[in-house]
Amino acid sequence: MFTTLYRIIKYGLQSFKRNGWLSATTIIIMTLTLLVFVGLILFSVLTTQTVNILKEKIDISVYFKIETPEDNILALKRSLEKLSEIKSMEYITREQALKTFKERHKEDETISEAINILEENPLSASLSIKANNPEDYSVIAAYLNNENLKQDVEQVSYNQNQIVIDRLVKIVDTVQKSGMVLILILSLAAILVSLNAVMLAIHSTRNEIGIMKLVGASNMFIHGPYIVQGILYGLIAAVLSVLLIAPIIYFSAPYLNAILPEINLWAYFLSNLISITLYQMSFGIILGMISSALAVRKYLKL
Repeated sequence: MFTTLYRIIKYGLQSFKRNGWLSATTIIIMTLTLLVFVGLILFSVLTTQTVNILKEKIDISVYFKIETPEDNILALKRSLEKLSEIKSMEYITREQALKTFKERHKEDETISEAINILEENPLSASLSIKANNPEDYSVIAAYLNNENLKQDVEQVSYNQNQIVIDRLVKIVDTVQKSGMVLILILSLAAILVSLNAVMLAIHSTRNEIGIMKLVGASNMFIHGPYIVQGILYGLIAAVLSVLLIAPIIYFSAPYLNAILPEINLWAYFLSNLISITLYQMSFGIILGMISSALAVRKYLKL
């Protein structure tokens, strides 16, 4: 059994070397396919983290009328705490709002002087509310827009990040669908090229195959080398795709980190290098085996 397996692998390697240029072409096509595949994996991770970061920045703010008593505000806060949709809530008093405003505009002398001239605090108290999910904000907003609260509430507003999130989700969905279509197209191209490579290998060794049939070689012994050849295509392409994507991630990571400090793509890549490589190898081997199996079935009638 081990002798047979050794010979199958040996003949597969010989066939791989014999068709050098065709093997190289097949590997290049497969590498491009696997590059798109690993690119989609990393893009999915990146967009998921980006969406989660933006979700954390979304809130709904409730601004109260200046004359609203603090007891009314605290009563509303207590009633809101009973809503299961709310993740957290912060009460910002008029004094806190003024202090934050001054701190934010301390470099602007005009605004600072105008605030100092005013005898009364012009800012109102507010509640900053975060929901468990973006979809829950509509429920919270409906609760706050109740007619009974209009005597105390000046304005209920969504943070503009909600719009950004909705647009980002649509963009991500479109890109991911486009990426899947591209992977499908390149996978078909890789299978066709690999299929032709194996078919030519079968054609070039047809005399040897005939002799093996005459001496009673099993179908597995005849099929095996071509399956090995397809697996080699996939393994080499997988390793090449990881080697090619690594410097791209390394040099692009600082630029991405400047935009989104919370995300370190290079660190993620290094920490998941083994699993990413295994994904690539699995996908590459599947591509190679499918193309080889199709070639054997179509051109090697046993």
